[in-house]
Amino acid sequence: MASRPAPADGAGGLTVGAAARAAGVTVRTLHHWDAVGLVRPSARTPAGYRLYAPSDLTRVHRVVLYRELDVPLEEIAALLDAPEGADVSLRRQRDLVRERLRRLERAGAALDRLIEARKRGVLLSPEEQTALFGDRWQPGWAAGARERWGDTEQWAQFAERAAARTADDWQEIAAEADAVLAALADAMGRGVRPGSREADALAERHRASLGAYFDVPHPRHVVIGRMYAADADFTAQHDALRPGLTAWLREVIDANARAHGVDPETATWG
Repeated sequence: MASRPAPADGAGGLTVGAAARAAGVTVRTLHHWDAVGLVRPSARTPAGYRLYAPSDLTRVHRVVLYRELDVPLEEIAALLDAPEGADVSLRRQRDLVRERLRRLERAGAALDRLIEARKRGVLLSPEEQTALFGDRWQPGWAAGARERWGDTEQWAQFAERAAARTADDWQEIAAEADAVLAALADAMGRGVRPGSREADALAERHRASLGAYFDVPHPRHVVIGRMYAADADFTAQHDALRPGLTAWLREVIDANARAHGVDPETATWG
């Protein structure tokens, strides 16, 4: 678009500074858009200063809108000068805005769930939690865990994963946890020795089931095994499946950790 001289009195458009303020951009931005041919002012003063006509400012506002939609500059000119005309281009802009709003709404809902998950842990009603995790499950445990570990990386991981999970997801996790404990109890009953190939495979399966909540490297797995042995509730839960299962599971975890270069005697949470 070629510039034409402005009237001698300087009338005929906004200066670059005034146009920048009207559009909410910087003078430098308008200079750049002029240089790349995206928005060229229709006129100049006798001294050579840019003057933006109302149609120029309309184009500036449309460029600003596309930039807010993250459309690259090199694509904006083609959209603005589309042969189908302004109406089609404006409808396209509207559709892009609506899609962006939908994405933002989804992102907002995801953030709401994450905030709630950081507070509550499992985003299920107490009744749903009991139905999924069994009668021994106490919904208040999540509040206690948050009070104790709420500032840790593991709680952040747990909350992030919990925020994205449905009741069906939790059902699968609970079913796998029950299946792992049943497999461990069966292996113990068959005399599987800690450190054997089968025992190591079961230890890895157990570690993976815990990894549904947060990352569990081998040293942390050892520490969790210690916690099982030191906690009466965990011991009772495991030993209800097979007497002595808690102590045997700790041996299995320790032996598997050794196979992965970890000394159970010095292992820490990390």
